Amino acid sequence: MEIDVKKVAMLARIRLTDDEAAELGPQMKNIIGYVEQLASVDTEGVEPTAHPHDVALPQRIDVVTNTNRREELQECAPKTESGLYVVPKVIE
Repeated sequence: MEIDVKKVAMLARIRLTDDEAAELGPQMKNIIGYVEQLASVDTEGVEPTAHPHDVALPQRIDVVTNTNRREELQECAPKTESGLYVVPKVIE
């Protein structure tokens, strides 16, 4: 199992020491055992679902709430041109 842990760590680009790999081996074995236990469950006739409850999320009305305030917001700018802020050149 330690070799499997090291291979998974290498594929995931995770550096593990030998001690860490030895410690993670039994944990990985438990996880794989749990997955195998889930795979053995009879799901015949069970409809696939994305959520355990049949719930529809409320949707908001798609309306524009922000108006174009460009001119109002650019009034305080020292200089604008074609709706853009004009700033001094800083890179030669």
